[in-house]
Amino acid sequence: MTDILKHITDKLEGKITEANFEGANIVLYTENEKFFKEGEPKIKELVDELKKRIELRADQKILLDQEKTKEEIKKIVPEEAEITNIILDFHRSIVIIEAKRPGMVIGKQGSILDEIKKATLWTPQIRRSPAIKSQITENIREVLYANNNYRRKFLNDVGKKIYKEWNPEKVEEWVRLTFLGSAREVGRSCLLLQTPNSKILLDCGINVAGHGKDKFPYFDIPEFDIRNIDAVILSHAHLDHVGLLPYLYKMGYKGPTYMTHPTMDLAALTSLDFIGVAYKQAATPLFSSKDVKEMVKHTICLNFNEVTDVTPDVRITMYNSGHALGSAMVHFNIGNGLHNFLYSADYKYTKTRLLDPAVTSFPRVESVLTEATYGAKTDILPPRIESEEKLIELINKTIERGGKVLIPELGLGRAQETMLIIEDAIASGKMKKIPVYIDGMIWDINAIHTAYPDFLSTQVRSLIFQDKNPFVSEIFSRVGSPHERKNVIEGGPCLVLATSGMLVGGASVEYFRHFSDSEKNSMIFVCYQGVGSLGRQVQEGLKETRMMVDGREESVKVNMEVHTITGLSAHAGRNEIMSFFNNMRPRPKRIMINHGEVSKCLDLASALYKLSHVETNVPRILETLRLR
Repeated sequence: MTDILKHITDKLEGKITEANFEGANIVLYTENEKFFKEGEPKIKELVDELKKRIELRADQKILLDQEKTKEEIKKIVPEEAEITNIILDFHRSIVIIEAKRPGMVIGKQGSILDEIKKATLWTPQIRRSPAIKSQITENIREVLYANNNYRRKFLNDVGKKIYKEWNPEKVEEWVRLTFLGSAREVGRSCLLLQTPNSKILLDCGINVAGHGKDKFPYFDIPEFDIRNIDAVILSHAHLDHVGLLPYLYKMGYKGPTYMTHPTMDLAALTSLDFIGVAYKQAATPLFSSKDVKEMVKHTICLNFNEVTDVTPDVRITMYNSGHALGSAMVHFNIGNGLHNFLYSADYKYTKTRLLDPAVTSFPRVESVLTEATYGAKTDILPPRIESEEKLIELINKTIERGGKVLIPELGLGRAQETMLIIEDAIASGKMKKIPVYIDGMIWDINAIHTAYPDFLSTQVRSLIFQDKNPFVSEIFSRVGSPHERKNVIEGGPCLVLATSGMLVGGASVEYFRHFSDSEKNSMIFVCYQGVGSLGRQVQEGLKETRMMVDGREESVKVNMEVHTITGLSAHAGRNEIMSFFNNMRPRPKRIMINHGEVSKCLDLASALYKLSHVETNVPRILETLRLR
């Protein structure tokens, strides 16, 4: 495979001016306009022969002038498509068209795209414009376009490493997995997958509730050398999986990170928010916005079910995990079929309002790593409808007695699920129309949800396509400044959804400080509370705490009602985990358990062994398991 580009150019007999890699994909450039318009059958023959993605683009020399290209696109695309932006990536001969109705830019069976391609010779790529305007998300997207010359070189370098000569017959084959975090704990998910040819990091998170060295993964070990990491695979954008990734780039990592498209936007957003929270707490951030930009520049985005090589001997496929927008279970095909490993990361095996359930069917699987956040035999989550009714009942009772309700939220996933429940309850008359305030980064995350409806549940996707987008409902009011927050705190009965979900920084801590003293008010926990977090302490009955206010410490009494609703979690409960493995095809030969408190991990391991009669492991931090 080392001479694959030469093989292709020789086959096409002088019609190609340049052949490059874009990661595992191959891109061919031609100055021959006739071949560009009519050469697809020849490209398809090569794809069938080599079993690789190959794309034909026009050479820069024959592209239509950039301004004329924009004019031509506006002529060809119907006005109803509502184009919001046209970005020309000259170095890669790509034109990115952002529109509110992308289907109308594509046309029936791609007819309008074909027309754009033939008229301008640019290769069009379509993106949906978010229904909610967000300057932060616009800035994140611009980072990629502003660095397109660097991106072209970077992607080509990645491809060269992927297609590096590899002969499995000349080396002893083995696969090892080392737990740098998340073993027998929730938080700092980070694993090192090694073969004789590859070193791949699976997630790179922090423990938001941890302190000191317990907050971060272990990198100070002989196996970990940042210069030798070939790739990072990111399952989703929660901080316990992505929180240290920009720091990796700060420390000199220059390689690719693979993730889904929504996860890229969300990972950048949550990382920027992490910086902001540090400043508000008068702490020095671990990394800067410059490091977040570096992360984005080195991202390679994949769709669900898209197979791609990431190193010479490792191929991955991402599948929907049902946990958060864009969240993925990652299937690893290692050593050309030597071993198949599924990294399930965090998953949800039941349909929620927001997302479809996790996938359970895979090509081949020998070993699986599963979470155990709610893995104990006591973690039987009640039916979602029952949990939703309980949530609405608690809100109604608090409002009726003149109180305020605070729901500390994970900005990604959990908050959007709560918004869908509230919107439906008010629309159906189960709740009165009360002020519902959204604070923290939830609003910007909502914007990203509206840009990727194809990753959402069938019901929500349908509402967005019918211009009945629940995230832009008039029911919700955004709190965007300290003055607006002050008005909410001093105002009448209301519901507040605010980050962070564990009361470890963010707007929720400020609302808690002001709401906690009154018995009229309520706080409702709907997501996991990490060990050591303020949320966990309050959940377990804390009646007084001390907090820093304007540089001085003050006592805060907890007189408000505190409730926990476990049935709304975005993690799989015990029954869901057991059902997942019962329905998983093919059946794995080995199951490893992490991402759970030690008792839950051990309990789940025992139950899965009895169910499947396969080897189960509960690894410790820094333990290495040989998978093959």
